[in-house]
Amino acid sequence: MAQARSRLTRLSARDAWREVRSGAAWLVDIRPEAQRAEEGEVAPGLAPLVIERNVLEWRFDPRQDAVLPGVDFGTRVVVLCQEGYTSSLAADALRSLGLTRATDVVGGFAAWRDQGLPVARRVVSDRRSTLAPWSH
Repeated sequence: MAQARSRLTRLSARDAWREVRSGAAWLVDIRPEAQRAEEGEVAPGLAPLVIERNVLEWRFDPRQDAVLPGVDFGTRVVVLCQEGYTSSLAADALRSLGLTRATDVVGGFAAWRDQGLPVARRVVSDRRSTLAPWSH
């Protein structure tokens, strides 16, 4: 963990929000669906990408056919997990692919939510799932 983090310039939740809001970075939530449903999600208005950890590299490797449209080696990617541990390893993996501007959020989604940044929670009723504003 320490080695991975030594290669990153990690962002506070507020700094990550500023970058994403300005369009300077892509916010990528790598948490599993069950965790997002339980803990909440970044507000859809910020257009977070939900890409679970097990497929992250092949969606962000510019040399692969499965790369997301618009991704290149200069893409700024801010990775978000629940508490900021898995995201450090994921951001470092992206850097090893050549995305040298990849980083993560100190404290993860928990810090994002605790700082009052825009979030949504999943409301499950019957067989439908919708997003509703998070209330604190």
